[in-house]
Amino acid sequence: MGKDKKLSLLEIISMAVGTMVGASIFSIFGLGAKIAGNDLPEAFILSGIYALAVAYSYAKLGGKIISNAGPIAFILKGLGDSVITGALSILLWLSYVISISLFVKGFAGYLLPFIHIPTTTWTVSLVEIVLISFFTALNFFGSKAVGKVEFYIVFLKLTILLLFIVGGLMTIDWGMTKPNFDAAHTSGLLNASIIFFLSYMGFGLIINSSENIKNPQKNVPLAIYISIVFVLIFYILISLVTIGNLPLADIIKAQENALAIAAKPFLGNFGFILITIGALFSISSALNATIFGGANIAYSLAKDGELPQFFERKTWFKSTEGLYITAGLGLAFALLFDLGAIASLTSTIFTIIYIFVLISHFRLRKTYGGSGILIIINLTILVVVFGALMRYQWNTQRSAFYATIISLVAAILIEYVYRKYKNRKMKMKEHKA
Repeated sequence: MGKDKKLSLLEIISMAVGTMVGASIFSIFGLGAKIAGNDLPEAFILSGIYALAVAYSYAKLGGKIISNAGPIAFILKGLGDSVITGALSILLWLSYVISISLFVKGFAGYLLPFIHIPTTTWTVSLVEIVLISFFTALNFFGSKAVGKVEFYIVFLKLTILLLFIVGGLMTIDWGMTKPNFDAAHTSGLLNASIIFFLSYMGFGLIINSSENIKNPQKNVPLAIYISIVFVLIFYILISLVTIGNLPLADIIKAQENALAIAAKPFLGNFGFILITIGALFSISSALNATIFGGANIAYSLAKDGELPQFFERKTWFKSTEGLYITAGLGLAFALLFDLGAIASLTSTIFTIIYIFVLISHFRLRKTYGGSGILIIINLTILVVVFGALMRYQWNTQRSAFYATIISLVAAILIEYVYRKYKNRKMKMKEHKA
């Protein structure tokens, strides 16, 4: 990418915010309401604090270690080349695979009620198959054109959600938004906060694009903090408007398309249509970006141990089979697991990667800056979040618990075998800012 074509601070913030405010908020909002109840805004605040704990290390390292390999570059620098580093690159790719399944589930949840088709296992599965097949084919037919309209999709969905917020604040019943802090509700609040953690994970896109950002030493840390704080405020307002306009029982009943149903009391059927269209555009945009952006970078890392020196974001590098494996596995997760299991699984795998980034930062703090005490505090928060996620899976999503364990063991085994028989090593080209 030429110097004149590098991304400005505003452009990279737009990309990160567009990734965060969108697919996950539409997909898992109803699930969060079911778990957190009236404590939904507080759950978003807590998960925002978790995100900021990670952001501190991402900001310190991301402005100085300039590589589109993102967190794997940090881990390789901090912990060196090992089976663990390679296994984490496989897990990074897997996190994108599972995100694909989350998005197609969310898309089906909004589409089927909109076109008046009953939401059943068969109809949801059919939408998932068609959607993944469509975006896989799009890789060969016009994916660049879709990339060009991503900015407009982001602008459209933020405008729609802003209308939702403004309209909702005019009719809000503040009494309905009062939090409950008894033992049962606090437990729900904590569980929802660890699930909503994945709603902030889009800030990683900034790191994965650091080679293509103007003045990354200054703009990478700024973009990370600004995008998280902006999104945190947005999430709080959306959750306040929703629980302040619609009885909790109705939000939970409309779990698959909660935001669209929540728009009805103050925007009528127009609001329902508007939010549904916004959700469908938003999830499509995120799905496109995940398949053709993040997942191909992660697959190249997992398979080859490095990124090509120059690459086009929507090209599957040297590994053309990666597209089919990624899309196929994404579909498998969508068909095998429900929304709650997929959401917790995504959060768990991202949290594991974050923990190793913070360990790496602690080891690198004298070279790249950062408070050792603050890193340890942040690391403690993340270890507690990981423990809480595993406990939540064990209590409510046993299949997701086993899937997490199998994913971890499989990543280590695959990496071990790969190294033994292919003599693979992780190599990261660090670019000068």
